[in-house]
Amino acid sequence: MFTFRPSLLLAAASVALLAACSPGPDEQQQVAAAEQAVLASHDTLMARMGELYDLRQKLQKAALPDTALAGRQRRNLLTADAAMMGWMHQYRKPADSVATPTQLAYFAAQQLKIDSVGRLMRQNLDSAKLVLQQAAPSSNTPAQ
Repeated sequence: MFTFRPSLLLAAASVALLAACSPGPDEQQQVAAAEQAVLASHDTLMARMGELYDLRQKLQKAALPDTALAGRQRRNLLTADAAMMGWMHQYRKPADSVATPTQLAYFAAQQLKIDSVGRLMRQNLDSAKLVLQQAAPSSNTPAQ
């Protein structure tokens, strides 16, 4: 004869609930892909940090007719550098125990942030290069 055991029923319900709440393979792949996309963007930008530093040094050493422009460009490059460092310091991978939709939302927000850092970095790198290129012909012309 079967006897009713509330503890057994509770245990079975708990197992069923945990199974329903744990992410499936597709959800795990989505989270992994979202994280990889964010980190790939970060890695691409990190590869350009040396270029950012080099341009800052070139702007400092260049004999530019408009020293205020050179100073502004150097500060813009420092701003891009600070944005990258700020993003890296605030990034925290969610724990695996965090719900999948929450993890995906976090990585989506981080992708927006790192994309913004990337735009700032590219814009300021391009501007600094342009200032140096425009200054090069004028600094190479002989004095009369």
